[in-house]
Amino acid sequence: MIDNTISLVLDSLAMVDIYKERLKEILKEKSILRGDFTLASGKKSDYYIDGRLTTLDAEGVNFIGKIFLEEIKKDPSINVVGGPTMGADPIVGSVLALSQEAGYPLPGFLVRKEEKGHGTGKLIEGNLKPGDVAAMFEDVVTTGGSVIKAINAVRDSGAEVSKLLVVVDREEGAKARFKEMGIQFFSIFQISDLL
Repeated sequence: MIDNTISLVLDSLAMVDIYKERLKEILKEKSILRGDFTLASGKKSDYYIDGRLTTLDAEGVNFIGKIFLEEIKKDPSINVVGGPTMGADPIVGSVLALSQEAGYPLPGFLVRKEEKGHGTGKLIEGNLKPGDVAAMFEDVVTTGGSVIKAINAVRDSGAEVSKLLVVVDREEGAKARFKEMGIQFFSIFQISDLL
């Protein structure tokens, strides 16, 4: 029994490495843009990572979902997944579908930039309850400012954010910032892996 478990873990790790290699190719092909850009942080950059070109690609989001699900399974306290709307939307959908297929079903949620002005007026849509322990997703982080608003909304709702999983970390301070907030940080790639 123990040998079978070890074998399954090793197979899973080998598959994650294969997914990462193909995902790197997709990101380089579709999402790394060169030019003159202003980032959400206000900083100027000679490259831009348009993560949605990969997260809205069937193959790309499937690999992201598989890698993130394997990472989430390492922490059995996580019982819900979500993130800020737009960047996290396709990732949340992928992880939800894959979690069901894997017999590890997770509910999900999305955090709006601002409360709706109609209907229920919700800031958080979906299946987040007080006391939940969440993993949150984002496609790309620079300093982390955008996702911090979403994390604060989740915390204000009475849930906990245990871990932030991102596709690409631009290596401009986000990792340290989330560590200070007591949130585990996982990125599939650092920008230095892709340029």
